[in-house]
Amino acid sequence: MPARIYRQPKPAGQSGLAGTQDWVFEYGQSAPRHQDSLMGWTGSSDTRAQLRLYFSSCEEAVAYAQREHIAFEVEKPAERIRVPKVYADNFASNRIQNWTH
Repeated sequence: MPARIYRQPKPAGQSGLAGTQDWVFEYGQSAPRHQDSLMGWTGSSDTRAQLRLYFSSCEEAVAYAQREHIAFEVEKPAERIRVPKVYADNFASNRIQNWTH
């Protein structure tokens, strides 16, 4: 399975954008997962699947993958659609919905 290069999205429950500017390089899963017979934990012999490398740009991550001869896929981030809102619109006289408080 090829490696994945993507930009980490903004957490849904948070308003901040910390950590969303870095590009993440994740290795693909190359060995099947198996369940431990004693404890029931899921494990794998593939230790690369646990690694995440962070780069400041997509070009750096792609250059790393090409230099190390690793197959990769780049996932472009979706653009945020920002709808500007004005607090004064809650009290406008031409408001369509009823304001119940």
